[in-house]
Parts: sequence; C-alpha cells; structure tokens
Amino acid sequence: MIIPAIDLIEGKAVRLLKGDYDKVTYYDDSPLDLVQKYANGDTEVIHVVDLQGARDTKRRQLDLISEMVSVAGVAIQTGGGIRTAEDITDLLAAGVRRLVIGSLAIKEPATVIPWIKNFGAEHIVLALDVSIDDDGNKMLPTFAWQERGNQRLESILDQYLDVDIKHILCTDISRDGTLQGSNTSLYSELQVKYPQLEWQASGGIGNLGDIESVAKTGVSGVIVGKALLDGKFTLGEAQTCWQDA
Repeated sequence: MIIPAIDLIEGKAVRLLKGDYDKVTYYDDSPLDLVQKYANGDTEVIHVVDLQGARDTKRRQLDLISEMVSVAGVAIQTGGGIRTAEDITDLLAAGVRRLVIGSLAIKEPATVIPWIKNFGAEHIVLALDVSIDDDGNKMLPTFAWQERGNQRLESILDQYLDVDIKHILCTDISRDGTLQGSNTSLYSELQVKYPQLEWQASGGIGNLGDIESVAKTGVSGVIVGKALLDGKFTLGEAQTCWQDA
C-alpha cells in the first residue's frame, strides 16, 4: 500500500533532508488540509511524524495530532517523542491506530518489549532506520538520527521476534528526502530474511518507477512524503502503480 507521510514542526508540514534539522523545507498546505486530502484519496494509513517531539519530548504536538486523527477518518500511525507507556495511552486515546517507536526500541528493548505485550503488536511499529556503513552493516542511529548508532538492525530485530512484532518501518537514511530512488536491494533482502513481518519501506521515492520497484520487493507498504508534497505524482497515480506492479 501507499502510505502518505506528513512531518510536523511548529504545527507546519515539513520535510528534512536526510534527517538534518538544518535542512528543512516548509510547505504551504496545512497538516489538517493534507491529512484530509490524503484520506479523500482512499489511502488506508497516513504516517505522521512529530519531528518537534522527537527532538524535545516537552514540545510534542499531541493536540495537533489529535485534530489530524479527527479530520482523517482513516488509520493514523504516528511517531516522534514517544518515551513512556503514558505517551502510548494518550495517543491511543486520541484515536491513533499505531505508534511508531524508534530510538527507545533500539536503546531500551527491555522497556519496549512489555509495551508490545501490553498494548498489542498491531498497535506498535518499530522504526529501524539504517545507516549502511562501508562494510554493508545496517547500523541504527537514534534520537532523530542525531546520535551515531553502534547496533545492527538484525541484532535489534531478533530481540523482538519472540513477542510477535508485526510492523517494521525501515528507512535508508542516505535516501531520505532525496527523491533519488529507494534502496530496493535492502528491502528485498529484509523481506526474504523476515517474511513474517510487514515491512514499510521509506526513503528516496521520487517517481512512479521508484514505486514500482519497491512494490516488486514484496514489502507491505511504502512511505511517500516529499514526492507527493512536491507534486511529482498524485496519490491516485501512486496507488495505481503499486497495484499494477
């Protein structure tokens, strides 16, 4: 499926280049207008990232996300600044369908694993964003990609298989916001190695050919942000391309 993405800073829709807060693009469309537009396009899930909350948990945009849920009428998955079970409870109470947990899942599996058991694997998405080193190792930076990681994707993921984790969002950081194509070899490899998981590919989608290439890897969905915001193609065109691949 195509999963449109809306990133938030100070109540505005933005995109970062490779996760760099110093390389931010602001968009004129309001987050509420965007979420309604995507929902009207028959999308099943919309991905919302609170970049402000990811950087500073005291500045989480819970009220705005709650409004977006109300406007959307479709499933919302959101991440950014989720640090406690109370955060999860608050977001689920606001109507968010899935909570995306990245840094904490990497640094504190002993905290996150009980959440999966308590809240259910259907409501948790692990965000395992990779920086691939010269030796091909899939390393995992943390905290909005501001901290260099020393953990490998496989070593972290293996800790969650026993609790039947289901949804994994994987971003190749080097492709994020570039419109230069997705790392299809990465997703093909992960889909073959972990076929029981529902993979969401993210990073680099710039044209309909990229959509087709990702669909052929067998992943369950692809996150599309900047390309939709920049008008490279429409949501309907992307959905058709995905279905026909």
